[in-house]
Amino acid sequence: MISKLVTHGVAGFLLASSTMALAQDYPNRPIRMVVPFAAGGGADIVARAVAQPLSKRLGQPIVVDNKPGGGATLGADLVAKSPADGYTILYTTPGPQMTNPYLMSKLPYDPARDLVPVASVAIVPNVLVVSKNVPARTVKEFIQYAKTNPGKVNYASAGIGASSHLAGELFKQSAGIHMVHIPYRGTGPALADLLSGEVQAAIDSIAVYKQHIDSGALKALGVATRQRSKALPNVPTIADDLKGFDAAPVNYISVPAKTPQAIVDRLNTEINAVLQSAELQEQLATHGVIPQGGTQAEMVALVRSEAAKWKKVIETSGAKLD
Repeated sequence: MISKLVTHGVAGFLLASSTMALAQDYPNRPIRMVVPFAAGGGADIVARAVAQPLSKRLGQPIVVDNKPGGGATLGADLVAKSPADGYTILYTTPGPQMTNPYLMSKLPYDPARDLVPVASVAIVPNVLVVSKNVPARTVKEFIQYAKTNPGKVNYASAGIGASSHLAGELFKQSAGIHMVHIPYRGTGPALADLLSGEVQAAIDSIAVYKQHIDSGALKALGVATRQRSKALPNVPTIADDLKGFDAAPVNYISVPAKTPQAIVDRLNTEINAVLQSAELQEQLATHGVIPQGGTQAEMVALVRSEAAKWKKVIETSGAKLD
């Protein structure tokens, strides 16, 4: 019995020692940051902005690798099935772990079992905009307009399951109105029809719409965060009229499950340090992005709470990606 205890104790000590040694040596080669979206999009822009200072702190290059497709599942699956050594990380938005499990009948990976959240990076605020021909200047007026014109108000999104789609569904359900969802293949086509008046409304990233709001081509009625955005300081929140409304997708880092905790902790520490940089904060602010940070436990809890929220929205709307 004593010999077994000693053997187990030695084995545990050796495992802990090897894990600590691995973490102390980490990283000793380039890190691959997989972004499951096309280059040039909102998540890609923020990922690249964060990757540069993060690589300096870690002392190794971070190679941003865009792997779009499957509603972000292709990139997420790649990371989920990569070695759990901290050298392949996922820069993602809610899709892979919070919304796709309810939009898709089958995923190539298990969101809860195969991926572990590391740290929150940023919130990308959305804003409710309407075309110039919509006779509403406030959220309250727009809700009333939709109620008096049931089924005649359309809202655009970047595609089924996109944050702009689910934000629109949450708005419909919260306001008790009926709007017709018009999905597009990306924000560009949606924006074009919004500017032309083919569709009446949309809830999407401030970064997408800001120049058109500033020029007067679109009307901003409310930001989809609980606090006002510094990028649009004169625009109230949707929550001012719809209590608790929050549809601002979080950007965060995940790694394969079974990644040593010491490596997860190192990544979390360095991500938080990077987000304290005044230079990075200023850079992100130009896109209306709000740096976040925080503990791994907080990010894990956020994934769970957001997944529960969007599960209800998706099931009520009947949205499906397959």
